[in-house]
Amino acid sequence: MRLLLCIFLHLIGVIQAAPTIITATTDGSDALSFTTRTMWTIVSSCILTLLACIYSVIHPNIPSPEDSPNCILRRRLGIMIVALIAPELIVTWAMRQWFSAHDAWTQTHSSFVLMGGFMLYADGKPCLTLRPSYILNLIHEGYIDVPTITAKQIRDRSKGNAISKGLVMLQVAWIIMQLITRAIYQLETTQLEVGTLAFAVLNFLTYAVWWNKPLDVECPHPVYWKSTESRPEDHIDVHNERNEFPELKVIYPVVRPILELIGAPRIPISRKLRVPTLDGSINLENSDKMVLQLAALLMATVFGSIHCMAWFFAFPTHQEQVLWRMSAVAITFTPWLCFPMKMNLNSESISKVVMFVYGMIRLVSVVLYITARAVLLVLMFTTLCNLPPDAYKAVSWTSVVPHL
Repeated sequence: MRLLLCIFLHLIGVIQAAPTIITATTDGSDALSFTTRTMWTIVSSCILTLLACIYSVIHPNIPSPEDSPNCILRRRLGIMIVALIAPELIVTWAMRQWFSAHDAWTQTHSSFVLMGGFMLYADGKPCLTLRPSYILNLIHEGYIDVPTITAKQIRDRSKGNAISKGLVMLQVAWIIMQLITRAIYQLETTQLEVGTLAFAVLNFLTYAVWWNKPLDVECPHPVYWKSTESRPEDHIDVHNERNEFPELKVIYPVVRPILELIGAPRIPISRKLRVPTLDGSINLENSDKMVLQLAALLMATVFGSIHCMAWFFAFPTHQEQVLWRMSAVAITFTPWLCFPMKMNLNSESISKVVMFVYGMIRLVSVVLYITARAVLLVLMFTTLCNLPPDAYKAVSWTSVVPHL
């Protein structure tokens, strides 16, 4: 009852805070169907939705005990930049954690351990963030006790709940509903709204996969080493950071998280005191890995295809229209050039040449993709100049639906 009351009061507040909309007076039918909206209404609704997609939807892993507040903030800003440039990577990250869920755990426990929820302490000091397999093996061998934390206690640590997540989903659903109604009534839609729609679609998938993952947990649950005759490193394989792709050289630190996320081989992971953001250390079945890679490509294609919806939209200049079309096509198809390729070549020299060429193609694809995304982000705002009159019309009943 309290939950329903809170939702009801919030919706009343949202409706009362909605901007005033002036009814069109061209004729009787228009007055019944359409109202006018301002530039501020268009921009503010899209910006709020974008913020929800690149901030509220992200469930970061637990930071290291040695991380400073500034370090945590910089990492969060970095994740937001990734979410703004390549939101399909965030969905892939969420899906990989969902695929990595262990059968011996509840979904809440699996999400908690995958985000670095259990920290091994030895001699009173943090020693290592435990993987699911490590925990089960060490419990079986008697080196640690079973962690006594329930799913309810894990949810209590989360900074998010069904209400906060539901409100974000409500805003995302509203922007999708508004654009559908504009298409039905053949009203002009801005490029900013199309770009926001692309983020909103992927946002739905991310929230659905991460629904049981705790939000903004800052401290892991301690697990203490019991044995006095051995050390944790005698039983746990902790890989050192090393460059497993010398052919990538300088760009390795940039592309490694992506290669790790999609399950590329030869990627060692240091999980010393925290789980890396785009974590790929949990081995997946080949079938799950293939599904994950294809899903990532499909989501990238969907994200780019939504931008292609603005192909015949009104643009202030022809140059901007051409730039939008080229960039939309680029982000739709370039991710397929980065799909992992397996080849069996007899000659080692030929193999090195082919892999070098393929690596360069992937590098060019990544640079092209990032450039195209940046161009689209700029055009989303520059094209707001000289909007056609229909762009300021809105279907009247959509303003009654609660939204931010």
